[in-house]
Amino acid sequence: MNEERLRRVRERVRPFRDFPVPGVLFRDISPLLKDPAAFRTLIDLLEDHLRASFPQIDFIAGLDSRGFLIGPPLAQRLGVGFVPIRKKGKLPGPTESVSYSLEYGKAELEIQSDAVEPGQKVIIVDDLLATGGTMCAACELMKRLKAEVLECLVIIELKLLKGSEKLKSVPFYSLLQYD
Repeated sequence: MNEERLRRVRERVRPFRDFPVPGVLFRDISPLLKDPAAFRTLIDLLEDHLRASFPQIDFIAGLDSRGFLIGPPLAQRLGVGFVPIRKKGKLPGPTESVSYSLEYGKAELEIQSDAVEPGQKVIIVDDLLATGGTMCAACELMKRLKAEVLECLVIIELKLLKGSEKLKSVPFYSLLQYD
């Protein structure tokens, strides 16, 4: 049954060569978002995984911007709050920020300083893990706020880029893996 559900999701991911820069193979989830049955299946699979793995979750934290598409429906299903982790300069009020390297440049992430309380249990979600820079930066932000990152969760993992190795002791889960 899970293989059929995974196939339904995998069929809605399409590759684009040389995007956003030459040499990058981009995995596009737009067809997945356009198909309500496939998107529901995606959220079902992620929910099933989290419910089976963690008895208590306080927040889902989503990475700007595709984590915002997955995080809120997942948080709603689990009955927990959603916290955005944004690109620098997009959040009002006091924030924590961190700089990091991307596979094709540099960037900065930030979170509101009062987004989570010390000790709260958080799942960080995004659509894809490539080199791991963005996810590591998000983990660093949670560490600064003294939250407990239960897991980093993505739809797609690009295995050849070994991003999950950068996460070290932080548990990681990907629904789909590509070489």
